[in-house]
Amino acid sequence: MLRVLIVDDERLARQALRRLLAAHPEVEIVGEADGIAEAMAAIERTNPQLLFLDIELGGGDGFDLLAALDHPPIVVFVTAYAEHAVEAFAVDAVDYLLKPVDPERLAESLVRAERKLAAATATPEPAPADRTVIALRTPRRTVVARPDEIVALRADGDFTHVFPADQPPLMIWRTLGHFEEMLPSPPFLRLGRSLIINRDRLRSVETPSRDGAQITLRGMDEQLTLGRAATARLRDALGDGG
Repeated sequence: MLRVLIVDDERLARQALRRLLAAHPEVEIVGEADGIAEAMAAIERTNPQLLFLDIELGGGDGFDLLAALDHPPIVVFVTAYAEHAVEAFAVDAVDYLLKPVDPERLAESLVRAERKLAAATATPEPAPADRTVIALRTPRRTVVARPDEIVALRADGDFTHVFPADQPPLMIWRTLGHFEEMLPSPPFLRLGRSLIINRDRLRSVETPSRDGAQITLRGMDEQLTLGRAATARLRDALGDGG
């Protein structure tokens, strides 16, 4: 049985989710809560494996609840607000359901939760200090990559386009500075406010003038155009200042 706790500040929403979960005999609803304090007490009392968690709660929000827990259960967010999806997957939620909940999407969420629970039971998670891989989370999927598999990163406001080798770029809700602190230097080289490249993947540099350059990187189809300052930084890094 999959032990489930429903956390939502709307009684009708809790009832609606209960009715949908009744179609799944493998689910045991161990309790409900309408706010952070009640949810924390219920989690301690019932030890659920899965939280169906609303964003807006009495006394805070669902992210505040997760931050207060040392070992939170698996989480599926259930909310009326689509704009929190990126933040939800950043805290490793297995799914993000919009109200009113579609029964088929609910069934998919339960399958994902059971798979994650089985994986966690079979394989211990790596220690947080393990930086041999990086989890690149988007609202639709998570790509796990080694640093040497990342070709380049390009800023887009509060987001970063990450280019894994031979894959479409991923838009991640993290600043370029976040990745600059995380990635080893060398080989990663910041060439300006908006671009970091993996120097080990540099294939060619074309310099039609001293005011700019075009570079090609292994694992990335797109050719990148550099301005004067970025070209100068690249020359310095390559030991070609003349």
